[in-house]
Amino acid sequence: RPIIDRVVEGHRLSADDGMVLFNTPDVWTLGVMADLVRRRINGDVVWYNVNRHLNYSNICALSCKFCAFHRKRDDDGAYEYSLDDIRQEALKATESGATEMHIVGGLHPWLPFQYYLDMLVAITETAPQVHIKAFTAVEIVHLARIAKKGREGDEGIRWVLRSLKEAGLGSLPGGGAEVFDDRVHAETHRGKISGDRWLDVHRIAHEEGLNTNATMLYGHVESHADRIRHMQLLRQEQDRTLRDWAIDHGLSLQSSVDHEGAAHDAVVLHGPDTTAPALQPTPESCATGYYQTLIPLPFIPDDSELQHLPGPMGLENLRTLCIARLMLDNFPHIKAFWIMQTLDMAQLMLQHGADDIDGTVVWYDITKVEGAGTHQEVTVRDLQRAAREAGFRPVERDTLYRPVSRDGRSWSVDD
Repeated sequence: RPIIDRVVEGHRLSADDGMVLFNTPDVWTLGVMADLVRRRINGDVVWYNVNRHLNYSNICALSCKFCAFHRKRDDDGAYEYSLDDIRQEALKATESGATEMHIVGGLHPWLPFQYYLDMLVAITETAPQVHIKAFTAVEIVHLARIAKKGREGDEGIRWVLRSLKEAGLGSLPGGGAEVFDDRVHAETHRGKISGDRWLDVHRIAHEEGLNTNATMLYGHVESHADRIRHMQLLRQEQDRTLRDWAIDHGLSLQSSVDHEGAAHDAVVLHGPDTTAPALQPTPESCATGYYQTLIPLPFIPDDSELQHLPGPMGLENLRTLCIARLMLDNFPHIKAFWIMQTLDMAQLMLQHGADDIDGTVVWYDITKVEGAGTHQEVTVRDLQRAAREAGFRPVERDTLYRPVSRDGRSWSVDD
């Protein structure tokens, strides 16, 4: 009851509150609270986009235990795209009316930094209207290593981001965050960058004017407390990013305590007025970039080194998404990524805190739900139907959550 009161009154929840929500058997009231917050921020809108994913190579210097995507160069199934291949993918994106190309890949040991710049230039020349959302924080650190030897610190990261932005980069996806915990890092992805470094890359990206997103890969060896701390760290970083914006727009800041127990001002995007969506940051209103979306990703054990683990089931997925919506009160959006949740489950999640169902996707090679191949595609009609059946109004967006008007393959961002 005290947590319900805090949500109704628009107050920030604590880590202890989050643990209560993970342990309560009353998942239905949890869903009602998440839906209340979701409607305060986004009203009756479900966002979707027309996008294409490009995984340019699965060759990777790392061997993370939860990953079934990576290959070594001589392994069966290893691949890398040429620039001509990439131009063809950009052309397909244009022909399908896509507004976004979502690009991630392995940490290729031999591709030079120029390849990545040439990739962005090739896409921009072939599909100039398409927004390029590319390269996880893990890839950005890798690019800093290969681009400027000895410049792997903040200076090198900033140099890489500026170079990529000049070549056509529009924003960063949220992959590679996994769970921000040293024990989990050591046990499942020791060679990958730490959570602190992941947060550093996104902080610098925001300073450079790039919007970013965040993920949380859950359901393997982490605890519920680890998930809560992951959310707290993201929330704390978003507070720092949005504080000046909130003050400029007349949002009253709340007194809060961060994950280390220190008091600070909190930016909360939802309040007790349920009659209209809350004020949100936009690319036009913010002086810096910011986190747009959290995407909770369930661990899928098939064919990984951790395939002996069961992975989370539907109720755990629903609960985790609800808690993410309640804890991340300064994130404008929570995504139900249908590729990993299934479209049926994503539709249910729209009623339990999610406001974004992602897009048409077409080709995705990172993770596959049992029985799915690399061709994973839904139509716009499928996405719209899922939103309407759930009781919401589907609205097409671009990558920066601006509404899109469309006439077949032609589209424009609404004023």
